[in-house]
Amino acid sequence: MTEFKFNNDQLSIIHELEVDIDLNKLEIAFGNKTNDNLSNDEQLSLLVIANACYRSGFPVIDDSTYDEFSKQFASENPNHPFVTSVESEVINVGKTVTLPQKMLSTDKAYSKKEIQKWLDRIIKAAKELDLDTKEIEIRVTPKLDGYAAFDDGEKLYTRGDGVRGQDVTRAFERGLKVARNGERGLGAGEIVIDKAYFESNLSQYFENSRNIQAAIIAEKNVDERVQKAIHDGACVFYPFSSIDNWTGSYQELMAEFETIIDKIWNAVGYDVDGVILEATDSRIKEHMGATRKFHRWQIAFKINEEAAEVEVISVTPQTSRTGRVTPVAELVPTRISGATISRVTVHHYNMVKTNGVGPGAILQIVRSGLVIPKIEKVIKAAEPQIPESCPSCQSHLIWESDHLVCPNKNDCPAQTENTLVHFFKTLGNNDGFGPKNIEKLTNLGVKHIHQMYNLKAHEFAAYGFGEKTSKNLFDQLQASREIGIEDWRFLSAFGVSRLGGGNCEKLLEHYSLVELFALTAEDIADLDGFAKLSAEAIVEGLANIKDEFFKVYELGFNLNITPKASEKDDSSSPIAGAIVVFTGTMLQGKRGDMEKHAKELGAKVAKSVTGKTSYLVAGTKVGETKINSAKEKGVTVLSEQEYIDLISK
Repeated sequence: MTEFKFNNDQLSIIHELEVDIDLNKLEIAFGNKTNDNLSNDEQLSLLVIANACYRSGFPVIDDSTYDEFSKQFASENPNHPFVTSVESEVINVGKTVTLPQKMLSTDKAYSKKEIQKWLDRIIKAAKELDLDTKEIEIRVTPKLDGYAAFDDGEKLYTRGDGVRGQDVTRAFERGLKVARNGERGLGAGEIVIDKAYFESNLSQYFENSRNIQAAIIAEKNVDERVQKAIHDGACVFYPFSSIDNWTGSYQELMAEFETIIDKIWNAVGYDVDGVILEATDSRIKEHMGATRKFHRWQIAFKINEEAAEVEVISVTPQTSRTGRVTPVAELVPTRISGATISRVTVHHYNMVKTNGVGPGAILQIVRSGLVIPKIEKVIKAAEPQIPESCPSCQSHLIWESDHLVCPNKNDCPAQTENTLVHFFKTLGNNDGFGPKNIEKLTNLGVKHIHQMYNLKAHEFAAYGFGEKTSKNLFDQLQASREIGIEDWRFLSAFGVSRLGGGNCEKLLEHYSLVELFALTAEDIADLDGFAKLSAEAIVEGLANIKDEFFKVYELGFNLNITPKASEKDDSSSPIAGAIVVFTGTMLQGKRGDMEKHAKELGAKVAKSVTGKTSYLVAGTKVGETKINSAKEKGVTVLSEQEYIDLISK
């Protein structure tokens, strides 16, 4: 346990916040860097206090620990205002004013893979706008670790909550300059102090540069040492628009990623905690827009990687919904990247066996940012710890390739509970059967889907639910049988390996639900899109769920039958075999319903226009660029009414 006590500056900030919480409890949380023993409200107070102290220059925890706490709170409270709004830059001790424009936070990435996913969204947006993806440019700039502000030429504002901030024009009146001898009015930027100047002249008086940044905009008289730093030009307002940058194609960015990031990271003599990447095309920015907290066309790349050598205490088996048993290495608790790591998942039991993962083994663990820790390598092998029986039902385990698998599909508690969760989540037409309620019911003996549907309202009450909740749960079950649902979704809900929604739909284009259970692997492999190994896995999976499937199927669900491929090829349909793209807002129905109907008529529905597209059906609010681009490719463009007239022939 690390002892932590709030200092007077931090206590003053907390007093201004008027937070109702046991400070001793918070001091323990900050000292141990864990919020495990805090309630939801206490976790929120912890975040508010940590943010306010950091913004005021008196941090209580490091950035990575704060990010970890914040991520955990967000996962449990995704719609909470603290999660969806911009974190306040300062405590609002004075009058606030509306900012000239919103100042949002920036989403974060901690790996090149995450950046690629962000770029994929940029590319997708460009395609939706019919822009040449080869012309996409990305701008990379240092992410200054200063005090966010906005300069409209007359006033300087703090970011505040992103919408309202404080007027701190007094900073310019004190002699604050714009970086690079720039002019006023360049918009958003950061108040920063030269690192070398801070180390030489101020580090012995101030704990960190955050203290200086806060002092620059203080309402009362400025510390004479800070005033001298302003006079010497060490403190500046640095507009984002004039900062050093690299701008080029996204292909070049990814090809030279490490070199570009390193260059920009070290481009300025101020504190930097990452780099900012953003699309430069205004059309892409407008199209992608923003969440309530972040611009979708912008992202911050941060590096927060740490490795440690950790000893294994034991290897714990965990059975998944599919029956696959996952090895989890229990570790001697070790601090890595701001968090205490006590366990890490091993890829599979063949890795346990071949690399000697067991009690006493030494692993090199790497954790980058908020990413789940992973095993980099086994430094010292030990006797591998491999189970013989399933930890959930005690059935004898069998090997399937690299994995240990529990074959007890019907009565293994781990599999049955997860199967129920997967079923209701995939069905998606009721709200009452989430993981918590299902866990409660399975713990009390409800193990199968058909059992759930056979429960009466009074039986839910017997399981400990209130009268109103019991009736709601019963009504939800009845509604889920009556609401129309695609037959492929119903099949997919049973969680058969290799049978996601797409493969279910492909199968049901050729066979009915009932016929599927009589198919051989050869029957399935003969269909387009199914390899032999997948076909064998599907046949085995269908055999495992057959009894339960028919018990549920016979309860009478309102299933929408997938049109057969032979029906889709019916030449009587004007769009049979055509490739159709729908765009814009439709007036006579939802776009999704129109796409579904087009499939029933034998058309292939695509999301983007190519030279192979037959028809582009344009609703309202469609740009001329997209329409002209389609015409240039030889695509027939139809209005919504023209399309309806066509399929009505």
